[in-house]
Amino acid sequence: MEVGFIGLGAMGQHMAKNLAAAGHVVKAYNRTRSRAEALVSDGVQVMDSAEQACASDVVITLLSDDAAVEAVVFGEGGFIEAMRPETVHVCMSTISVALGERLAAAHTAAGRAYVSAPVFGRPDAAAAAKLFIVAAGDAGAIAHCQPAFDAMGQKTFVVGDEPRIANLYKIGGNFLIACMIESLSEVFALVQKYGVDPVDYLELLTNTVFPAPVYRNYGGMIARQAFEPAGFKLPLGLKDVRLALAAADAESVPLPVGSVVRDHLVSAMAKGYAELDWSVLGWIALENAGLK
Repeated sequence: MEVGFIGLGAMGQHMAKNLAAAGHVVKAYNRTRSRAEALVSDGVQVMDSAEQACASDVVITLLSDDAAVEAVVFGEGGFIEAMRPETVHVCMSTISVALGERLAAAHTAAGRAYVSAPVFGRPDAAAAAKLFIVAAGDAGAIAHCQPAFDAMGQKTFVVGDEPRIANLYKIGGNFLIACMIESLSEVFALVQKYGVDPVDYLELLTNTVFPAPVYRNYGGMIARQAFEPAGFKLPLGLKDVRLALAAADAESVPLPVGSVVRDHLVSAMAKGYAELDWSVLGWIALENAGLK
């Protein structure tokens, strides 16, 4: 099928490559054109505008935040109007529940199909086509997109017919990862204060009560203070925690741990760590404990 792809960041470049490798015609657009041109040798076609990419069977947007998605979809170019009647827009960005609702309403009003399908996985998972895709929307629209999902991920979870629910799943998942990073950072600071090597401590944790890969991966980064190159930059982590707090505020749900994590992420930003991985919370914990 023809797949328009808008947004070729650390994740998008790998996903577009995998779509092309699976035999799909990939029509890519990126504001920084060189990112799209770098994929020509992988069989990706370079488009001059987002609207050109929309003339496809499926058009995927994978952009950094709400503002970037709004600029593309609701900007002057006429994104929705450029879609073919049969085109499905798949937003794979991590965006707010509120924007998920607005996008669904706008597409419905225009008679176009819309699916929210954010992903779980870091760039290495994207490169290996091992992402987990969380999709919500019309069942027929999701089925239409499944060949593209299969080329990018190892499993697709369909979580309902309301697109915003997929956004909620992703926000909740990233919130839990942020809380885990904060907790590991605090505990590693604690054991270091007592002279325990955090790498040794992590080895025990991940071979007993916390064997999940997410603990091994992030725990290893924190224990070794290996915060670059960033798989998920600090500002994106702060954005996602703020999305969780906003979703909670809309329904009067307190997230007290979330407030602590947000404040520590803000501290990390203030200290100039914006280019580092969000697991740099490990440094904040060490600083607060007088260890750095």
